[in-house]
Amino acid sequence: MSANKHSTHIGWVDPDDAPELTHAFFEAADEFKGPQLIKRGRPKAEKVLTRITIRLAPEVVEQFKASGPGWQTRMNAALADWLKTHKPGELS
Repeated sequence: MSANKHSTHIGWVDPDDAPELTHAFFEAADEFKGPQLIKRGRPKAEKVLTRITIRLAPEVVEQFKASGPGWQTRMNAALADWLKTHKPGELS
């Protein structure tokens, strides 16, 4: 048994005393198709991005952050656009 799962202690003996199966119970239940457990959550992306650590000028980061949610995606798009007309070793 997984360490993350809580033990489901049965506090009843007679099946007529069993707790009611609510909508919340079914929402939290594992889903199976045959013997296959269906995974929940966000599906895997077609194109997985690489996580890196990078140091940038604070004013550059502030401007991208000020543009709101999705700023990292926009920063990636700006770098990709720059690479269309420049080489990675080039500075201007």
